[in-house]
Amino acid sequence: MHLPPRTIHFTVAAAALAVTVGLTGCGSDDSSTNATTSSTSIAAAPSSDSATPAPSGDNAAAPTADSLKATLTKFADPGVSTDEKAKLIVGGDAHKSNIDQMNGMLGGYTLTFAVDNVATSDGKATADVTITSPHGTAPSFPMTWEQEDGTWKMSNTSGCLLLGFAQAPCTPA
Repeated sequence: MHLPPRTIHFTVAAAALAVTVGLTGCGSDDSSTNATTSSTSIAAAPSSDSATPAPSGDNAAAPTADSLKATLTKFADPGVSTDEKAKLIVGGDAHKSNIDQMNGMLGGYTLTFAVDNVATSDGKATADVTITSPHGTAPSFPMTWEQEDGTWKMSNTSGCLLLGFAQAPCTPA
């Protein structure tokens, strides 16, 4: 079934799928170095390039819920180019055609994100993410970010998960 180009469905089934595709092992453990919570939502709307995930350098600071949410908001912003969005995902260059497809469907579509329970360990961060679309709110599901060249980027698996929600699925490398 093909949906109209501007229709993106974030459903309970999609969130359940996210949990069952292997992201359930992304929880924190006692060795986590940071735990933060932010339940404020941010709407994805055309904006400037102000959503930078973390400072650059070899040892970027542990991400906060707000900085991870900024990454998600930038990724869902239809005004951000495919090239810029590819930089937000580990291995994102391999998924530019998927990002193009998603960008074509996001115009005028508002998504909000809530990020909770951020935990970091060994250059990786996990957090519970809740997405709200005009079709409703999906249950929270875990996502991962990885530190690459001093920047916190969505893991390849989490990037493909979001692209799948936007009906532009990819296979993680």
